[in-house]
Amino acid sequence: MKNPLIRRLPRELKSDFGKYAVIFIFMVLMIGFVSGMMVTSGSLMKYYNNSFEECNIEDGNFELASKADEHVIDTLEKENVTIYENFYKERETDDIDSNLRIFLIREEVNLVSVFDGELPVNSDEIAIDRMYADNNDIKIGDTLSVGGKELTVSGFVALSDYSALYSSPSDMMFDAIKFGVAVMSDEGFKAMGESGFHYSYSWKYSTPSSDDIEAKKMAEEFADAIAANAPITQFIPMYSNQAIQFVGDDTGSDRMMFTVFLYIVVAIIAFIMAITTNNTIAKEANVIGTLRASGYTKSELIRHYLAMPLIVTVISAIVGNILGYTVFTDFALSIYYSNYSLPRFDILLNADAFVRTTVIPVILMFVINFAILASKMNLSPLKFIRRDLSRRQKKKSFRLNTKIGIMHRFRLRIIFQNLPNYITIVIGIFLANIIMLLGMGFPKLLDNNQKNIADNMFCNYQYLLKAPVETENDNAEKYCAGSLVTIEGRLKSEGVSLYGVNSDSKYINIAPGNDGVYISTAYSEKFKIEEGDSITLKEEFGTKKYTFNVKGTYDYPTSIAVFMSRQLFNETFELDSEYYNGYLSDDELSDIDEMLIGAKITEDDMNKMSRQLNRSMGGIMDIFYWFGIVMFMMIIYLLSKIIIEKNAQSISMTKILGYTNSEISGLYVISTSIVVVLSFILTMPLVDLIMRYVCEVMFSTFPGWMPYEVPFSVFVKIIVIGIIAYALIAFMQFGRVKKIPLDAALKNVE
Repeated sequence: MKNPLIRRLPRELKSDFGKYAVIFIFMVLMIGFVSGMMVTSGSLMKYYNNSFEECNIEDGNFELASKADEHVIDTLEKENVTIYENFYKERETDDIDSNLRIFLIREEVNLVSVFDGELPVNSDEIAIDRMYADNNDIKIGDTLSVGGKELTVSGFVALSDYSALYSSPSDMMFDAIKFGVAVMSDEGFKAMGESGFHYSYSWKYSTPSSDDIEAKKMAEEFADAIAANAPITQFIPMYSNQAIQFVGDDTGSDRMMFTVFLYIVVAIIAFIMAITTNNTIAKEANVIGTLRASGYTKSELIRHYLAMPLIVTVISAIVGNILGYTVFTDFALSIYYSNYSLPRFDILLNADAFVRTTVIPVILMFVINFAILASKMNLSPLKFIRRDLSRRQKKKSFRLNTKIGIMHRFRLRIIFQNLPNYITIVIGIFLANIIMLLGMGFPKLLDNNQKNIADNMFCNYQYLLKAPVETENDNAEKYCAGSLVTIEGRLKSEGVSLYGVNSDSKYINIAPGNDGVYISTAYSEKFKIEEGDSITLKEEFGTKKYTFNVKGTYDYPTSIAVFMSRQLFNETFELDSEYYNGYLSDDELSDIDEMLIGAKITEDDMNKMSRQLNRSMGGIMDIFYWFGIVMFMMIIYLLSKIIIEKNAQSISMTKILGYTNSEISGLYVISTSIVVVLSFILTMPLVDLIMRYVCEVMFSTFPGWMPYEVPFSVFVKIIVIGIIAYALIAFMQFGRVKKIPLDAALKNVE
């Protein structure tokens, strides 16, 4: 026989339509967004993994000071590798403040995918990276001035070895705004001249490595072989090449982040649903007791009260997944295309995404609600009929000090009687604060990083020379520059910039001696090194190690660096006492031949990480910000609604006693207001600590360092916005108090 309790479900939906509508819309948007991101990221990962074979991506690349002759190539290929020429030229764009790295069209290794347009054929044509073009508003057919030559953009491409536009392996973040890659025909490549020519070679192993450990060992052996046969200037094995690896690493971490985020939110909604159901059970206790006494089993009643939460969750998941494969995949694609240099790839059905966004949320909703319902339904029918739903014998309420005003005591009683609801509100506000801080605080973090870079620049220009050369500029100061890498341990190995400066330097004032070094504050904070400690660094392409005593720190918060005297630098690396290979200067040096300049570093170069993150993550941060506000409002609305409904009889009684609607709202709405405001204020220090820890862990995985500095004004703004949002909800709840009739006090009286 059909269970007659099923007929109650439509009436329950109608009576609580507002609650279920809010939860449904919220879950649809949340599941749709997460599903879209996971489906798109899964499709991207499949393309990415297949691209290593389809595009014949290199196992690494190295650069030599000059072109290798056939004997050197033959010698190196005896190491069971195949070597390919992958020469490029670096050129500045005249109309845009950026650099282009120009390659020949590849036909054997690191193949090129055409996104739009076509590959260049004529000498005055160029095909540029699609993301670089988007960031600089370049269209196909536009004329681009590169290195003094006018070139026509024939198409947009994606280079398989530059899926993330890292110009250097030591960069903390790629830069797709002021750095791009491009390809030209043979004729066009030759016409660009010989300056800025880089003799770069790619290699592929005859027998690929089985894992990263073996790959590292093979790369070290091959690096030794190259160093023994040619002057090597750069060596980047594929496993450490961020331009290739970043997309895979970042996309994998995205999937985990979105999964955890979804489960936390679903768990909170499940608890809200369970509290709502508890409230319904309390209102219908007599009916439940009667049904139990009439022969209905506990399992039948549990199934009945589980039905609506599960129905809402299942329908939300289905609708969310439909939106995830349609509307939200377009949104997710726009995010990935704004971050990575990718060709077009197909969106594929993803069983894993379905399980994570549908099956597991439904199971979570079922388990949490079932556990609470099963515990409640273990009470005897008599207890339900008597409306005694407590497991323990009721104790006398603890006394409140009579010196506290009656209205204040009343509010305290309301808070204590609804403690589970208020605890859920506190947890919800805590999580919403984290989400809002991520949305509002991260852009400020990047702004502060840019400010730190500007405030702590040694000078306007840092020049690295290919060979010592004199300048007539009196403001230029000679210095020594070099680099080593840290020893892999708690953190992975990364590059360290070395500065050898004059004892009377006006740009880097550390008064260095010959008995130790100074480290940057970034080095100190990231690696937990303090004054008096010793550090050991090693050659990047060799095995020699160097140990230094740390005399102190130098205020340089954004770069991993070591500072020492020029004398100690030259002694350490066995150089001539007067050796130098760079200039520090506030003026641009115009009397040095460009051919002798290895690099020119300005504030703009240092700001690439903040610039790119602002560009690529701005949209996501806005989503987190608004999602946090919506989540906060939903939790407060539902739980404050439950509190008022649960106390409807008491509210009705106070109306009979002559209290006005405003006075009653002052009791019930203000009680919730007190909890909300205190939750915002008291959870902020913990939110700040968690965000500090998360940022430190996240930034420790990148080269370089970004100190955690979120202005106090951000926290104040979050609290103010939260209170304003709550004021709207409080106004709605005031209307709910007004609607409670006087006769409610006469119902369900024992």
